[in-house]
Amino acid sequence: MDTTRMEALLGTLTVLGMLVLMVLPAVIGIARDRRIDRQIRQAEAGRAAAERREAHAGPARTARNATAHRTARDATAHRTARAA
Repeated sequence: MDTTRMEALLGTLTVLGMLVLMVLPAVIGIARDRRIDRQIRQAEAGRAAAERREAHAGPARTARNATAHRTARDATAHRTARAA
């Protein structure tokens, strides 16, 4: 290889390296957004399935679950207020 070809190769590699450095954060951000979207969809599907199970469980069981949820929520609020 002569000097001209070596300079052209180094220039090309430099430009490609800079391109990768410029594009890499965007690609990482897109992958992160897709992962978060997938987790949100899974959570929504799980919540919908839980609501369907509660709807088929009957009113007595639903009332028990609502009381347990309210008690857990109140305890969480109390712990948070006390920690602050």
